[in-house]
Amino acid sequence: MTTTTHAGAGFPGKFPEDLVNAALDDALAALTSTAPLLGISALQGTGKSTLAAQIAQCAEARGLHAAVVSIDDFYLRRHERETLARDVHPLLRTRGPAGTHDVALALRTLDALKRGEAVALPRFDKLADERLPEPEWPRIERADLIVFEGWFLATPAQRNEDLHDPLNALERDEDAQGHWRKFCNDALARDYPPLWQRIDALWFLQPPSFEIVPEWRWQQEQALSAKEPSRCGMSRGQVARFVMHYERISRQALRALPALADRTIPLDRNRNLMPRRN
Repeated sequence: MTTTTHAGAGFPGKFPEDLVNAALDDALAALTSTAPLLGISALQGTGKSTLAAQIAQCAEARGLHAAVVSIDDFYLRRHERETLARDVHPLLRTRGPAGTHDVALALRTLDALKRGEAVALPRFDKLADERLPEPEWPRIERADLIVFEGWFLATPAQRNEDLHDPLNALERDEDAQGHWRKFCNDALARDYPPLWQRIDALWFLQPPSFEIVPEWRWQQEQALSAKEPSRCGMSRGQVARFVMHYERISRQALRALPALADRTIPLDRNRNLMPRRN
């Protein structure tokens, strides 16, 4: 595939229609007695939300009811993360890494969608760093297809011996003993596999390396702020520090997911689709 496109927060372009149709076809081909669930796994700023929205639109054009759900919408509430920060480790105040999601809520939501039930879909306000009140959650009456997107979907935990050495300044200076990264890794091994098991087909949007992710996440932050200029987003320095919270599991995803995904879509540093390898 040589089509050039831009995708992801901060970019006006879209993924090509043949790719979107292929993703939808993969999901609908899944052998399941319930609504099929397509997982789109991709690092921050890669374009997973763009692709998920396009797949849902494509499904609607075929007369199907599609529900789009993000792992980001299941972040723990701020007071719950404050409790973890006090009782376990201060870095758990920051949303995102494994251990900072309400996995039970995610399982209940996905299972209800798979059964074809009416569901209120949780939503998280990133600029406010807080889950929206339940009365503000959008409601879907029935889903024929579920598109579940997230930055580390299906990523396996690391071995404990791989956690010893810090890999960035955040881990070196604020997690010198490794307690935070071990907590996150233990949560990834213990709590998330049941969530990954709900995925019937998995696509992975593969960036050229982790090094592009801070730039893409900054573009994403600028796009969020542009939508609501009266609200305060993160500075570029804050984004750089924020991304360090995600680096360890992101690098693990880059290592593991090409072998686990049903299809891997390589992207270059401008989010252009790379030619498929034979």
